[in-house]
Amino acid sequence: MNFQIRDAITANMVGNSATEIREVVEDAIKRGEEHLLPGLGVFFEKWWKTAGEPEKETVLKHLEQSFQG
Repeated sequence: MNFQIRDAITANMVGNSATEIREVVEDAIKRGEEHLLPGLGVFFEKWWKTAGEPEKETVLKHLEQSFQG
């Protein structure tokens, strides 16, 4: 079986509202379970591919600050 996590997550999220997507993200973070991290990575990848450079720079600055400790 050739299981593609990107395809499965995309199929599960197609048609979801912003509110529903937020709930998925917040639930995954709240649970803190390692197996949910790849799904959040797919969310980030989808966003990254469609974001403009100013948006990416803003997020990168926020991430830099988040990892300062």
